[in-house]
Amino acid sequence: MTGRELLLNAVRGRATPRPAWLPFVGCHGGRLIGRGAAEYLQSADRVVQGLTTAVGLYRPDGLPVMFDLQIEAEILGCRLHWAEEVPPSVITHPLEETPLSALPGFDPGAGRMPVALGALQTLRRRFGDETAFYGLVCGPFTLAAHLRGNSLFLDMFDEPARVDELLATCAGVAREAAAAYLGAGADVIAVVDPMVSQISPEDFTRFVAPALDGVFESIRARGALSSLFVCGDVSRNLEAMSRTKADNLSVDEQIPIPRLRSLCEGAGKSFGGNLRLTAVLLLGEPDDARKEAIDVMDAAGAKGFVLAPGCDLPYATPSANLQAVSDMIHDVYARDVARTSLSTRVADAFEDVAVPDYAAADGVVVDVITLDSTSCAPCQYMMEAVRRAATASGCRCYINEHKIKVRQGLGMMMKLGVKNLPTICIDGEVRFASIIPDPHTLAAAFREAAASHGRA
Repeated sequence: MTGRELLLNAVRGRATPRPAWLPFVGCHGGRLIGRGAAEYLQSADRVVQGLTTAVGLYRPDGLPVMFDLQIEAEILGCRLHWAEEVPPSVITHPLEETPLSALPGFDPGAGRMPVALGALQTLRRRFGDETAFYGLVCGPFTLAAHLRGNSLFLDMFDEPARVDELLATCAGVAREAAAAYLGAGADVIAVVDPMVSQISPEDFTRFVAPALDGVFESIRARGALSSLFVCGDVSRNLEAMSRTKADNLSVDEQIPIPRLRSLCEGAGKSFGGNLRLTAVLLLGEPDDARKEAIDVMDAAGAKGFVLAPGCDLPYATPSANLQAVSDMIHDVYARDVARTSLSTRVADAFEDVAVPDYAAADGVVVDVITLDSTSCAPCQYMMEAVRRAATASGCRCYINEHKIKVRQGLGMMMKLGVKNLPTICIDGEVRFASIIPDPHTLAAAFREAAASHGRA
């Protein structure tokens, strides 16, 4: 059985000889060939070179062609900011200034879609039936946030019909992008919608699920497989997600695999995840990666399961850590040895990481714990919400972003008692965990903090 066949069987929910292995190589592919993210994600030849290198190093059953949730947004008029080690971020939201009718139509021949499609066609020819390829499309709610900005959250309360129209448009874009990827040879379409982690189950069911189901139905009508992939803490929405028409649910480390497995088995879906992205794959050592892989595999079983990182691999992820995961996937003997010989390392106490002296500060100290606001959409929009609310509050606010992609950020996360990403802490207290509050609520929280310490 080829890797491609094994992965497709896993996505279909069938028992497989071992779990399928899907490393989400995005801009990390650029690092493999000595190129920055900006160069890599704008060249089909470099994407092919990076993923070809990844096939040789990591022996995957499948790979995403590109992991960049800004491709569709750019075509629709959003301006992007490029950096060297992360995908681009959206810096303008056209629908803050113009009506929906003024947006350009989605054209799969525009922007960087030809880069993704051209790379996919070459990879399909090169690897044939050996490796499966995912086409990743931006989910309707995340694309709506790119286009409308944080105003989208107010619209859900004040103008629900406007949100319905916008999500219908974004779902149409997702259907067209999915069709283009399938036409170029994609095996699975993953609808990646991280902003779903920031809303309630009621809002997911009311606004997002109908848009998603239209996309999944269109993929199934073409005889293809689909996955709903949401990075972030989707605990509150997981049951609602399991009721969508996706073939597969994929999640990150914040969702326990036993719970995901139980829900997906009950819903007749396959499932995927959830290797720890930063603490293990980025900042850990090969033995950490081996133990993590074994723990996740043992919890998931080998029926309808795809082993994957919780999100796009950080650019600088050490190849040795991913090769260690691959060894656990492919070598039963090495897996058995590791299962008995590896022990959990003593956790880092981060004794050298100091929290601010909140009582002595002459303003409100706002700590935002993120994955990285330059590459994680929920983190980006939470940071935007914090900055706007700080200005609106009229208080002196000191805003600190702590990215858990570095050890200092992990230390702050532990010391502040943060369990979910992204999270807003005010004067050292967790206030908004994995949900973006409306600007009035957030500004009021800043004023309340200022008043309680006589800083108003």
